[in-house]
Amino acid sequence: MKVREKIDNILGKALVVIMSVMVINVLWQVFTRFVMGAPSSFTDELARYLMIWIGVLGAAYVSGRNMHVAIDVLPSRASGEMQKKILKLVYVIIIIFSFLALVVGGFRLVYISYLLGQSSPALQIPLALVYLVIPISGILIIFYKTSDLLKK
Repeated sequence: MKVREKIDNILGKALVVIMSVMVINVLWQVFTRFVMGAPSSFTDELARYLMIWIGVLGAAYVSGRNMHVAIDVLPSRASGEMQKKILKLVYVIIIIFSFLALVVGGFRLVYISYLLGQSSPALQIPLALVYLVIPISGILIIFYKTSDLLKK
């Protein structure tokens, strides 16, 4: 099994687990609020953080599967060779953006949150753990797009 397939498999299963935990969490919130009359104190915050992880990791997963939304007006009008050049340029731009915004910026956010000792109000977990998904996703996107670039 190739490295990319292993990463796809692990990432896909992680997203399923996170989504499952979120569904159970929200069901618990509904149950405690409407059946027991006393809403659970942590479920809203946990659902928010799980949604962040699903959204950001899901973006990396979709990027790796090349299923992301794309505007292909320019490439569709170009010749076959020009389409390849445009696609390579797009991959390079994605890699640069992912590195600067997600990896560098994400690690900086994690570091600052860690230094400030920020923690979530209800769960009391360090917010640096919540924000850690940003650089992880950036690294995954860079891996996927570099892999795609080397294949072309």
